[in-house]
Amino acid sequence: MKKLLTIALALLAFASCQNNSQKGETTMKNVEIKEVAGRKNFGDKHALMTTPQPCVMIATWDKDHNPDVMMAAWAGQLDYNQVVISLSKHKTTENLELTGAFTISFADERTVAESDYFGLVSANQVPDKVARTGFTVTPSPNVDAPIINEYPLTLECKVVSFEDGMLIGEVVNQSADESILTDGKIDLAKLKPIVFDAAGMCYRAIGDVVGQAWGSGKKFQ
Repeated sequence: MKKLLTIALALLAFASCQNNSQKGETTMKNVEIKEVAGRKNFGDKHALMTTPQPCVMIATWDKDHNPDVMMAAWAGQLDYNQVVISLSKHKTTENLELTGAFTISFADERTVAESDYFGLVSANQVPDKVARTGFTVTPSPNVDAPIINEYPLTLECKVVSFEDGMLIGEVVNQSADESILTDGKIDLAKLKPIVFDAAGMCYRAIGDVVGQAWGSGKKFQ
């Protein structure tokens, strides 16, 4: 009897949450969005939602052990050693389900054309897309995924979860070519990563250092 009562209460709580959620959705849909005075207002559908967006290059193996690379812009850091990427259905997502692993690299000024090509063409139609750019690969020693040699910075990742188009990966190793290091640390001035500008539909270079983290704001203390 006690078990049945517990189940009944849980079902009631779930139904209540569902109703509240639906009410919330209805309320939001009915709210009239007011414009901010003195500014150009775009609503919530404009392409430039958060910027800049990193040009993340995801590399995986397919079922025949062919390397595949795609560009993803909706990506970020979730935790100290975790990344999160929003992905619709791609050849990459099929590979992820197969291997449970991937690597991440970052498009840079030297690889703009190749990186853009990886975002334009699907491996479903062009299985040898990596080879067509002249890029080469090395199997990761830590995860079941390829390292793209021409990208000097690589994160080796294991899939933690992939639900509703949201990929969460655990970074098990980060490796960098000596060419992008200064005093043993990764130097963005040497890496020269690019970012995606959704408003201008273009790629932009990262600029100069303009301040010090946990330093520039001390003048207000």
